[in-house]
Amino acid sequence: MLRVVATSDARPMPTRREPPPFRRVEVARVEDRSPRLRRVTFTGAELEGFQVDEPAASVRVLLPGPDSSELVIPTWNGNEFLLPDGRRPVIRTFTPRRCDEPGRELDVEIVVHGGGAASAWATGAGEGDPAAVSGPGRGYEIDPAATGFLLAGDETALPAVGQLLEALPAGVPVAVHVEVATPEGRLDLPDHPGATVEWHELPAGAGPGDALVAAVMDAEIPDGTRVWVAGEAAAVQRIRKHLFDQRGLDRSQATVRGYWKRGRAASS
Repeated sequence: MLRVVATSDARPMPTRREPPPFRRVEVARVEDRSPRLRRVTFTGAELEGFQVDEPAASVRVLLPGPDSSELVIPTWNGNEFLLPDGRRPVIRTFTPRRCDEPGRELDVEIVVHGGGAASAWATGAGEGDPAAVSGPGRGYEIDPAATGFLLAGDETALPAVGQLLEALPAGVPVAVHVEVATPEGRLDLPDHPGATVEWHELPAGAGPGDALVAAVMDAEIPDGTRVWVAGEAAAVQRIRKHLFDQRGLDRSQATVRGYWKRGRAASS
């Protein structure tokens, strides 16, 4: 919900509801799920009461600046978080893959690809490194009337896809399409009795999302199917137009989310 406040020059400036406060945590351990996907487990007393009730939710992760190991908690100014010196902090959004509230642990999985603040941090992350988390953000509400599901995403969406497979009803068919940069990007996904999984390797010279777009365009979407898609922003925008403008799906039938933007290192 937006509010409007007056600034000193009388021009209205929109303000946004303040997100949940940051909880200080530290790295407990790291694990490579694939050559490009690293799981980071956070722990800390401030995770008490942190719960994730819906699959494919989100959590903000605050990281130290690129030239510092010190973590400074920013202040919300009504529109964004800022550090005391006015700079923007390093905050990235991930899927909380596993939340163990009694054990005070939280897992996030980060794509490491040689660029971007979060990728660089995750590459060198080690036990005891400081961070902070805020959330969770709203996840995916499963429609009990759906007769099937189509899940599609790239490697950044794998944590959410895994959660959805764990949460979707066992008695409905689930078609899963995942784009990976290399064959090594394939993972063992949670078992679902009605799921079929297709991996789509990105062809040489293709742009991020091209294989995912083609897969969704070729996919069958029977009546009653609900669609969930996440990945590179421009690619999912193409998918959104295909689903709504060409296929004529109702907006309530599909959830389409841009997780990152090509060419913007700050997004990863």
